[in-house]
Amino acid sequence: MELSTISAINFLMLNQTVPDFQLPATSGKTFQRSYYSGKYLVLYFYPKDSTPGCTTQGMQFRDAYAEFQAKNTEIFGISRDSLKSHENFKAKFSFPFELLADTEEAACTLFNVIKMKNMYGKQVRGIERSTFIIDANGTLIKEWRGVKVDGHAAEVLSFINSL
Repeated sequence: MELSTISAINFLMLNQTVPDFQLPATSGKTFQRSYYSGKYLVLYFYPKDSTPGCTTQGMQFRDAYAEFQAKNTEIFGISRDSLKSHENFKAKFSFPFELLADTEEAACTLFNVIKMKNMYGKQVRGIERSTFIIDANGTLIKEWRGVKVDGHAAEVLSFINSL
């Protein structure tokens, strides 16, 4: 599915099939949901590369990466940052998973994670920290919204382990 088509789709709901969208990824790759058929996917949306909360979140997913892999699960971090920013962020903290650049907010729109937020007393549009689990058949089976960073990766891993 083309990125321009995604914006015309209604927001995803639990137990719906996730469209076969594409986004540019780090390491010179392109993410396409159908490439991971037969695997569980963790898509975590975060506001901004190299900020304290986003760094902590990425490091917690990094530290649990082998456990996710042992459960047939791939992890992808998504923000509106550029690929160049993502490459630097990934390299600096040795993330073993790819980061996806959603500069046009296509996936952000599909998963309904763009919200109005208060920043220094001003209303700004930004990503609400959120995580989604897609099953091996491409169905959205779990979501967390308004995520608190500390311990979240462990909570996601616990859910994967319960499947």
